[in-house]
Amino acid sequence: MRALFFISIIFLFACQENKVKEINVLEKTIEVIKPLAFDSIKAYEYGADEYGMKKYVMAFLKKGPNRDLDSITAYELQMAHLENIGKMADAGKLVLAGPFFGNGDLRGIYIFNVETIEEAKALTETDPAIRAGSLVMELTPWYGSAALVGVGDVHKTLAKENI
Repeated sequence: MRALFFISIIFLFACQENKVKEINVLEKTIEVIKPLAFDSIKAYEYGADEYGMKKYVMAFLKKGPNRDLDSITAYELQMAHLENIGKMADAGKLVLAGPFFGNGDLRGIYIFNVETIEEAKALTETDPAIRAGSLVMELTPWYGSAALVGVGDVHKTLAKENI
């Protein structure tokens, strides 16, 4: 009986030692693989700096002075606004856009994939809602993840319908 007890203890230690070895092997594998996660090609394509970041221009869309439109004109203007968003996104100049909830003065945001305020201003001037005075934009440089450049492609795989 005593022999069986000692054999059980030895077996438990041996199993425990194997688990420790397995964990060490797994940790070493992760140490080797983790640095390989950097994708230099994607970083280059997305314009990432050494931190995986890049410069954008963010636009805050705010209510403009010309908001008193009849429902048909407002609808047509909104559809033209959305179409323009699609064109800028397809051209790679707009990486993110969306409205805010509610009916406050702040209506939405754009994040432009451009370096300068001047480039972003030229893009905002293509927006029918801006030209009509329904919206105004406040532009500011912004430093964010270069991964945003890929958001549009991912979004296409998630949307069942286009807006």
